[in-house]
Amino acid sequence: MTSSHDESFRDAAGEMANETEVEVTPQGAASASAGTPGSDTTEPAGTPGGDSSAASTDEQPDADQPTDADVDNDTDTEVDELTAMKGSLADLTHDLQRLSAEYANYRKRVDRDRQLVADNAAYKALAPVIEVLDTIDRAREHGELDGGFKAVADQLERAVASSGLVRFGAPGDAFDPTRHEALSHLGEDAEVSVTTVKHVAKGGYTIGDRVVRAAQVLVVDPAAPTA
Repeated sequence: MTSSHDESFRDAAGEMANETEVEVTPQGAASASAGTPGSDTTEPAGTPGGDSSAASTDEQPDADQPTDADVDNDTDTEVDELTAMKGSLADLTHDLQRLSAEYANYRKRVDRDRQLVADNAAYKALAPVIEVLDTIDRAREHGELDGGFKAVADQLERAVASSGLVRFGAPGDAFDPTRHEALSHLGEDAEVSVTTVKHVAKGGYTIGDRVVRAAQVLVVDPAAPTA
């Protein structure tokens, strides 16, 4: 009896196992079948969402691109910098011109002072010779300058002339009070229109622009107009 009971139990268990396998298979198939459409519906749903995000990104302005206000500010800054550079250039040009003018004046002053020093040195060296030259002039006027004495006199006059001592004063020169000393007035002369040198007592001498000695002269005045 026990053996018969066991067999009945095994048969019942086998049937239950078969029923279990039959029920599981439809559920797995249904689950698998349900899973496939689910994945298919998920992908299409995601695609429009992705397109909407891309379109939204295209519509938004790029943060790196300058705005009109930024361009205006940059332009104003460049104009201000250019104006400042022009001002600095004008100041530098003015300073350069001023320095150039000061240097030119300095050179002129130095050259003038150098020439003055040279003239003073020549004056100190040649002033004593003027009296010797006066003696030569008087000898020439009286016809006493001849022979070897004449050769020496000519050589001396050339030497002092090359050193910068220049004689001036001759009959017919217009009287110049800065260069002539009038020893006497010889009256009027209808042939002259201004006071004129008639005779030279002693010649004058200059060194450069400096009058070493004024010429001592006799002068005539122009004739007074008749009534």
